[in-house]
Amino acid sequence: MIAKLQKGHAGTTATIERHYKHSAEQVWAYLTDNELLPKWFPELRSGELRTGGSMTFDMGDGTFEFMEISDYVPASVLEYAWGADKVRFELEEVPGGSRMLLIETIGTFTDHTPKDLAGWHVCLEVIESLLDENVPVNRKLAWEEQYRKYTALVEQYLNS
Repeated sequence: MIAKLQKGHAGTTATIERHYKHSAEQVWAYLTDNELLPKWFPELRSGELRTGGSMTFDMGDGTFEFMEISDYVPASVLEYAWGADKVRFELEEVPGGSRMLLIETIGTFTDHTPKDLAGWHVCLEVIESLLDENVPVNRKLAWEEQYRKYTALVEQYLNS
């Protein structure tokens, strides 16, 4: 399912909800374990996992962006800076597996916003494929399809 956009006090939130047939602990490992992170997001690594700790983004040019963790509850909540915005993962156990909310708080929409949202969407699909031990989705094709959807969603939202 595509993200839901909603105005909030800190900007707009884009919320993507996913249900996994796996425990919150198993999903959490993909969000925080440096052996599993590269399987779904090659540029991302975890640093010290705590409020005030950081995640690291490899810019691919020899530089790294350190993104402060602003909220952290083990196996449940991970929120960190994402450029000028924030990205938050919320996990909970539900019957038959777990439920994840990815919530990106967007202060200002840019041309890059639909690209980020499409990227997060595909990343969550890749996590599901990895957990299910399926062949991961073709990221490029999946991203192109989601980018079209998110471009239309953002345009509709901004024009409403």
